[in-house]
Amino acid sequence: MRIAILADIHGNLEAFHACLEHAKARGAERIALLGDLVGYGADPEAVLELAIALVAAGAIAVLGNHDEAAIGAGAGGMNDMAAAAIAWTRPRLTPEHRRFLSGLPLTVEEEGCLFVHADASAPERWRYVADAEAARRSMEATHAHVTVCGHVHRPALYSLGETGKLTPFVPVGGAPVPLAHGRRWLAVLGAVGQPRDRNPAACYLMLETSPMQATWHRVPYDVAGAAAKIRAAGLPLGLAERLLLGR
Repeated sequence: MRIAILADIHGNLEAFHACLEHAKARGAERIALLGDLVGYGADPEAVLELAIALVAAGAIAVLGNHDEAAIGAGAGGMNDMAAAAIAWTRPRLTPEHRRFLSGLPLTVEEEGCLFVHADASAPERWRYVADAEAARRSMEATHAHVTVCGHVHRPALYSLGETGKLTPFVPVGGAPVPLAHGRRWLAVLGAVGQPRDRNPAACYLMLETSPMQATWHRVPYDVAGAAAKIRAAGLPLGLAERLLLGR
């Protein structure tokens, strides 16, 4: 099976559509959405409507920290721009949107893969898997052959051997990586809606389960249009600027 895995869409409808179309053209049979559907971007309603339809059609979805903040009372730990975006997003969510987000699990495990937004060892704490130590902690918390997470906004891959040696990789867009048995793997998705690796193109992962391999894809989209919507909505200007720069 080919599973297109998307995370950190962040209300960016243009990037979301571009990745879904790209994945469909490459034979994706299922979609997985690994959190942070909202926050930062100007189209939370449309993104949620599309996510709800995808889940109704069989997609996997898990909760992200911005999703939690959007239906909660606070935005603890967020910087000023992120908190301002959450405050802007909240009144735009319908009761259906809130029910959908509140019903999302923190993790889903299928076919030897664990899907989670952040660190699998404590998903509710929203810790970043940004280095080898965090990757080891996350992998050691599960028996899954492959753990897939978002939250970091930069693509990465970690491999844990039977001897306990952990090896980090920086994946190359479009290059399939075999996920060999006998090792365990943790794939960190780049962001669909707000990449932070100095490449403004949207990023998602295509996971093939037989044989198991992962391919990160970079997808150009109308970045300028998405940024213009952020400015027009009165959201913090820095959120538009970072889209254009990919950071």
